[in-house]
Amino acid sequence: MTSHKKVLICSLFSSFFMVATAQAQLYKSVGPDGKVTYSDQPPANQKQVEKKNLPGIAESNNFPPELAIVVAKNPVTLYTATGCSPCNDGRNMLKAAGVPFSEKTVNTAADQEKLKQVSGDTQMPLLVIANVKFRGYSADEWKDAISKAGYPSSNKLPKDYRYPQAEPASPPPPPPAPKAEPARPAQPATKKPDTGFQF
Repeated sequence: MTSHKKVLICSLFSSFFMVATAQAQLYKSVGPDGKVTYSDQPPANQKQVEKKNLPGIAESNNFPPELAIVVAKNPVTLYTATGCSPCNDGRNMLKAAGVPFSEKTVNTAADQEKLKQVSGDTQMPLLVIANVKFRGYSADEWKDAISKAGYPSSNKLPKDYRYPQAEPASPPPPPPAPKAEPARPAQPATKKPDTGFQF
């Protein structure tokens, strides 16, 4: 291996390490040839740039480089429901495998409608890896899908990592903004009484 190649490899590794530990965010750019590149720095002179925050970064920004890149390219979302035993099994499997994921709960009619929009039906759990959907829990199928997506074969999450809190699949609308008080009419200026004197 030539010294130039060694320098290039070291440079790439250093760049990936900075993505995981320093910035905790990646910039996705698409070159003229259609090649997709991920970097911790926005590329110069390129218009097609997408900034990605990695899930769960608020709790930890110490993802190892190989995991940080996979999380950015193939994010994982899990749809679950209360009292769903297969959902619990799927969640536990992902955590045991060290796969960072965001969880969406389906407990209301609005949540079910959102799930239908995403998957076409209401079968749960629903695992979404990038744009690929897996309905129902199958340990073998999920493990195979995670492996094909590029996730490490063993748990690489930092010990201090905390999974983000589950959120409703269809979050309630924000409360209406408080109504502004109507403007008070301007008080007319008091006119001094005319005393007949002029100054």
